[in-house]
Amino acid sequence: MSHAERHTLRLERAPELLDKLRAQLLAIQKTALPKSVAGQAANYTLSLWSKLILFLKHPELELSNNLAENSMRPVAIGRRNWLHLGSKEAGPKIAAIFSVVESCRRLSVPIRRYLADILPGMANRSIQSLTELTPQAYAARVTN
Repeated sequence: MSHAERHTLRLERAPELLDKLRAQLLAIQKTALPKSVAGQAANYTLSLWSKLILFLKHPELELSNNLAENSMRPVAIGRRNWLHLGSKEAGPKIAAIFSVVESCRRLSVPIRRYLADILPGMANRSIQSLTELTPQAYAARVTN
């Protein structure tokens, strides 16, 4: 579904559901004790309401993080195998590499081709031009 189609569908269906949910949360907030589980859940949700409804303004936002969770599963499963990395600095570097690899996979960009095109000459580029090297920018450039 395109972002425009998703946005239209969300604006069609979500406001009514969100209004009902908010009304129920307000009712719980009035009747439940603030320290009860229901009271805490209602207060927490209502305190974050403006963030909860951001998806109505931004159709590119996913409503679930299943994609991210599923893409991280191999990392979690392989974590024991990678204990030998041995350096505190290795973690952020591996996270960055996995982020690039997963972005390429999601965009259907062949990772070897991407790296072969991007890595040569990277050290000679200005930091301002690095946004042109992201997998998303690369995919847009290659498909056009």
